[in-house]
Amino acid sequence: MPEELMSFAKDIKPLFRHKDKGAMSWAFDLGDHADVSENAELILERLQEGTMPCDSPWPEDRVALFERWVQAGKPE
Repeated sequence: MPEELMSFAKDIKPLFRHKDKGAMSWAFDLGDHADVSENAELILERLQEGTMPCDSPWPEDRVALFERWVQAGKPE
């Protein structure tokens, strides 16, 4: 997927389930572009470690998609 066509609303926000948003609401809003952008490096690190989400790690393709979004400048 070309980075210039990526967007938070279309590609990233749907990756986070309702329960993920609830579990992380104490720290930041996984449904909000600004919050996810501000914490993207920490989120990416946790995704790569497999410690987020807390119930089971994401498949590699989802982690890679999030990483590409970060590398593309976290487009809205």
